[in-house]
Amino acid sequence: MSFCCGASMTGAIGTVKYKQTLIHDVPIVYCPICQSFAVHEKIRDEYEILAEYAHADHAPEVYLSDYIDIEKIETLFTDCIDLAGTTEDVLREQIDHALDLLSVAKRLNDQKWQEDLMYRLKVLSDRLRREQTKSMNSTL
Repeated sequence: MSFCCGASMTGAIGTVKYKQTLIHDVPIVYCPICQSFAVHEKIRDEYEILAEYAHADHAPEVYLSDYIDIEKIETLFTDCIDLAGTTEDVLREQIDHALDLLSVAKRLNDQKWQEDLMYRLKVLSDRLRREQTKSMNSTL
């Protein structure tokens, strides 16, 4: 499983801008806490090669899926949190995961880890409340 700032990374397929070139169908991992993302480590080399060639050719956009095996892409996210469902579902899953880790941190008496997890839970709870408010407002 991938982690960033202590949070579980979620896997997705997205578009990444490399200099002036948009590269579509890029497997990325995304942190719901700090909102950072990275190209998935298992295809990073292929991505960098394609990005450099596309930029050198002044291509405005390319599709990574045209250059690597699609089946390889589908198996990359087995170690990431699944993004199935709504944003609220993903946030709830992240909260559940953080609560599980908090119980482990308490058993280990790791105060720093507990503080980090409490901060993560606060951020996730705030985001969940905003998402719920947004979805309630859109149904009115």
